[in-house]
Amino acid sequence: MSLVVLVTILPAQAAELARAIVHERLAACVNMLPTQSAYRWNGEVVEEPETMLLIKTSGEKYPELEQFIRSRHSYEIPEIVALQVNRALPEFATWLAQSLEPA
Repeated sequence: MSLVVLVTILPAQAAELARAIVHERLAACVNMLPTQSAYRWNGEVVEEPETMLLIKTSGEKYPELEQFIRSRHSYEIPEIVALQVNRALPEFATWLAQSLEPA
């Protein structure tokens, strides 16, 4: 089962985390999208720039990926949301699976 995992992070930390995730073979690819977020935190509405990471991985890798992100993320409660991929281009799905295999 393939997953797309959404993670928001401070822009200054995004590239380092994305590279580390791919380097450790916890994901085949990570896209980094600049975004402006508004959210409630500690009773106040906060608005700030963030980077949305779109992480392509597998269900098998998810537990390790989640722990990896939690251990390196600066937020007290990081956004880590996994979405199951119901359909994908077969060649992309094969590439994704191969990219997650040990070197």
